[in-house]
Amino acid sequence: MNQPQRSIVNVYDDDYAPYDMEGPVQDDMSLLVGSYNNDSQRGIYVIRMQPGAETIAHTHGCTEEFLILEGELIESDGTVLKRGDLVTYEPGSHHNSRTETGCLLIGFDWDRV
Repeated sequence: MNQPQRSIVNVYDDDYAPYDMEGPVQDDMSLLVGSYNNDSQRGIYVIRMQPGAETIAHTHGCTEEFLILEGELIESDGTVLKRGDLVTYEPGSHHNSRTETGCLLIGFDWDRV
């Protein structure tokens, strides 16, 4: 019987890379890649944000969804997201996010069918 082709990452134990999804490296954020592909900008990833971190404002070319695993996130319109909140941004949405307490989230960038 063939073994499944899989990869496993642990969001709590594996090493994170420097975060650079919006261009320049942001030292107060880190990235753990699941299936995310830099060329297509589609897939799954985990972001760890230190207290005070803020993403660079960006416009989505696809659907972006993220689930808050720990901490809280404040969206550019002032909406406060907390653990368990699942957010969907449609293609063309423009926003940025920040955290005062720190945040761990899993993100999904994909094309709806």
